[in-house]
Amino acid sequence: MSDVRRTPKKSKATTEGKRNFFASMSGEVIKSIKLAALEDDTTASEILEQAAKDWLERRKAKRKS
Repeated sequence: MSDVRRTPKKSKATTEGKRNFFASMSGEVIKSIKLAALEDDTTASEILEQAAKDWLERRKAKRKS
């Protein structure tokens, strides 16, 4: 057998600079996010990322006050 080390394959998300993040939420919240994503022609991930960015900005501004 060969002792060749293989380089792990990069997933699409990795090549786009994104990583997986898992969180637990109520089923009702998840369903609402998914429905909103369909209505807005976007993804649940994009909604959650934007919500997190908005929250981080508000948090940063609050800490400066």
